[in-house]
Amino acid sequence: MDSPSTNGLPQFGRAVVDNLQTAVLVIDEQRRMLYLNQAAEVLFGASVRQLSGQPLELLLSDPDLTELIGETFERHQAVLRHDLTFLPPGSDVPKRCDCWLTPCELVGQRSLLLELATTGPLGDTEREARLLAQQEASRLMLRGLAHEIKNPLGGLRGAAQLLERELADPDLTEFTQIIIGEADRLKNLIDRMLSPQLTLDNGRVSVHEVLERVRALVSTDLPADVCIDCDYDPSLPDLWADREHLIQAFLNLVRNAVQAVDEAPARPGRVTLRTRVRRRLTIAGRHHRLLVQVDIIDNGPGVPEHLREQIFHPLITGRPTGTGLGLSIAQSLVSRHEGCINFYSTPGNTVFSVLLPIAGEQR
Repeated sequence: MDSPSTNGLPQFGRAVVDNLQTAVLVIDEQRRMLYLNQAAEVLFGASVRQLSGQPLELLLSDPDLTELIGETFERHQAVLRHDLTFLPPGSDVPKRCDCWLTPCELVGQRSLLLELATTGPLGDTEREARLLAQQEASRLMLRGLAHEIKNPLGGLRGAAQLLERELADPDLTEFTQIIIGEADRLKNLIDRMLSPQLTLDNGRVSVHEVLERVRALVSTDLPADVCIDCDYDPSLPDLWADREHLIQAFLNLVRNAVQAVDEAPARPGRVTLRTRVRRRLTIAGRHHRLLVQVDIIDNGPGVPEHLREQIFHPLITGRPTGTGLGLSIAQSLVSRHEGCINFYSTPGNTVFSVLLPIAGEQR
């Protein structure tokens, strides 16, 4: 062991950690700092010798983080905390970062590995202004779109009813009922979009019931060599949300994934719907202790690099036949539930993640 500040980290391990671009700290159960890599020294403006043995609160003073550290030690499970804030030495501008907490054991004692990735200054007004402008443009686009499609829906519903009366095979009425049901659902959704208040009709909603409804709708015209798999966490509690809004948001996302897979040369095409619980995340400045994460994963070609910064803007699309409204509408509907949509994309693996807070009926 080279020095007490390394607290038993092997030479090879120190070499690897010191070459990481993200800041890494090791603390013990008393939240004393045992080790910092070079990136952490640069971030906090102090050396490992100066900080070794000092309390973590000297650098990161956050009551929620203190509680989260205790829970991580108790459960011995890795946790991700978004939007942790701190004040760098010599700066008046707080910064924020994502923090991964991973339990480990060094020299026979329980320890915790903290990995910090800075996400920019707190209160990035330019970025927040762009997001607000984007959401407002999405709302205006939604209202214009809703007005244009409301009248044809009545004709669509009426034609389905007439067709149902002429069908000789009663089993085929299942399909006309889908048309009628979807027309009614969209009309109700559009009526609320056109309302100045844009109110939510919240109630207890199973996210799995919503996803199964979406899967049934998409499966009616699913390409033969494309499949939709499910990886659900059965322990998820119900959401307090607007069911129709969620159906529309997930319908847009899943259809986008199916279209992306269908246009890719790789076969078979695969779309996976995955649900998990997430804890302690901050969305739009509000901290949530418990959330549902729904991942829509596809093995398509990925999001083109030149579209990634604008992918949620209205009328932005990478397909010649696309309208550029699906993701914009989905983001707007999810944001009304205090949630958000993020994405990660590489060729053969694109993941759109929807985060929705789990709230009680009092909300």
